[in-house]
Amino acid sequence: MIYSFGSMELDLAKVELRDNGEPRSIEPQVFALIAYLAEHRDRMVSRDELFEKLWEGRVVSDSALASRIKSARRAVGDDGRTQAIIKTVHGKGLRFVAEVRMRPTEAVVIPTANGGGPEKKAPEAGPEDASRPSIAVLPFRSTGAAENWSAIAGGLPHDLITELARLRWLFVVARGSSFRFRGDDQDPREVGRLLGVRYCLSGAFEVSGNNLLITTELVDTGAGDVVWGERYKGNVQDIHAMRDEIRASILASLEIQIPLHEAGRARLISPENLDAWSAFHLGLQHIYGFNRRDNALAAEFFSRAVERDPAFARAHAGLSFVHFQTAFLRQTDDINGTILLARDCAQRGVDIDPLDPFVNFTMGRTYWLEGDLDRSLSWLERATSLSPNYAQGIYAQAWTEFMADINISARQHVDLAMQLSPLDPLYYAMLSLRGLTHIAAGDEKTGAEWAERGARAPGAHALIAMIAAAAQALAGNDENARRWAAEVRSRNPALTGDDFFGAFPMKSESMRKRVTAALETLGFQGSGS
Repeated sequence: MIYSFGSMELDLAKVELRDNGEPRSIEPQVFALIAYLAEHRDRMVSRDELFEKLWEGRVVSDSALASRIKSARRAVGDDGRTQAIIKTVHGKGLRFVAEVRMRPTEAVVIPTANGGGPEKKAPEAGPEDASRPSIAVLPFRSTGAAENWSAIAGGLPHDLITELARLRWLFVVARGSSFRFRGDDQDPREVGRLLGVRYCLSGAFEVSGNNLLITTELVDTGAGDVVWGERYKGNVQDIHAMRDEIRASILASLEIQIPLHEAGRARLISPENLDAWSAFHLGLQHIYGFNRRDNALAAEFFSRAVERDPAFARAHAGLSFVHFQTAFLRQTDDINGTILLARDCAQRGVDIDPLDPFVNFTMGRTYWLEGDLDRSLSWLERATSLSPNYAQGIYAQAWTEFMADINISARQHVDLAMQLSPLDPLYYAMLSLRGLTHIAAGDEKTGAEWAERGARAPGAHALIAMIAAAAQALAGNDENARRWAAEVRSRNPALTGDDFFGAFPMKSESMRKRVTAALETLGFQGSGS
């Protein structure tokens, strides 16, 4: 996304501020301040919020913030008197007051073939955006007697545009452009051609009595194929609650469906011709294999993405994910060194794009492996504050809360993650975590049922089977416990109780003792402390 105001351009993808096309030297935290204010220009941003978002809640002096504000004003050509760009709301905070235009690049004007008036051509993406997924959200159509509820047609798509723009990896056409396409006969391929987008999200709603039906459809504008679709039913009187639920559901679905489709496209490209985004999406396809071969392939694709575009924050975060997984699954003899590699890659991503939820997510998980759960939580909470419906971020936050013995919040967050993303590649781990929260609450029978569901789910790895083995032992189901223990050994005969607690550093002494005892009865020796 590029925010334009006056002669300035704020390029979030390149982490670059330009004046009349010329880059200006700017510190990363000053850039983050300007970007945060620009993204939240519809409201006043308090100083407390800036401290939380830019310094992750660390204690810093007021003078540090004042210095960043002064540098930000200087960078955009503003000053403390006129405040034409960044306005101080005395005693409260700041507001970005300049008029902002959002765009990918300038459109190119070319003459028509018959010598008539000029015709606008869809903008061509720059190198870093050449394969970046893009989407237009159209106003929803109404069918039947829905006149009294016409606000749904614009309200829900507007909400989706706002929320999708937070994802960072997806270019979202502004409402002013996509809402020009109204009516029942819009051709997604024509929308794609005119707006230069790869995907088109459209929808329709019907009201019959008190019944409300909303249908949505995601189309690949190149081929005109439907990638994904869903139907939502409810009582029209509950429209506000439904609106929130539908928005969250659509966002979580697109987080999965678009990368899956992008990976399918990328597999048709010769390896030597892969661009950064194509390589990245192929890496995502392998990262959830949870085995050495897929992990190595994911590392190869993410490395290729970084090679193609060194300023690609998500590719660095992908490499962090690879190293996290290697340490988490105990696939290396140098656990500490691998954790440091994961953190180094995550830090490169943070330096490039501090506002990307996935980048913050990967940074948070590096602290998880060291048992520094407070610091891990602060990064994961930042990820979910940047994208409130980010299911994997919410799931990781739930795991960390459980390990920090914040069980009630962990249960609430894992339930939310499962609700948001029922087809998530990490859904098996969500089920297993749900089981552990029951065990922590003293309900071993229910815990064992959830843990077994997790171990049976697609994608579950050896540590998830180990959770099922311990849960069954705690519930007194000895035969099932031995069966799951045998499953663990068939996958990784070297795993021990210490490996389990290295991956899941639980702080609750009683929980550690109970799980340690269960694992030891199954032959998984370890200190448990």
